[in-house]
Amino acid sequence: MKLIINGQTVELATVAPMTVAAALAMSKQAACRQSSRLHEPRQAFCGMGMCFECRVTINGLPHQRACQVWAEDGMEIHCDA
Repeated sequence: MKLIINGQTVELATVAPMTVAAALAMSKQAACRQSSRLHEPRQAFCGMGMCFECRVTINGLPHQRACQVWAEDGMEIHCDA
């Protein structure tokens, strides 16, 4: 599967469907965004959509929870971290 993460094409070897959060972890993308108050890096925490720490922009749509969206070939993901 090929994804475009922060403008760079990343190819992941996968045989099973995975969430965008899992794909980001596999690509070694450390953070999804920065906290608004202290500007600390944030990444997927709960993995079930409750904490909103994994918000990214997917195909131009901001504030998508990476743990709730299935990764698709060619998907463009922008992390605000």
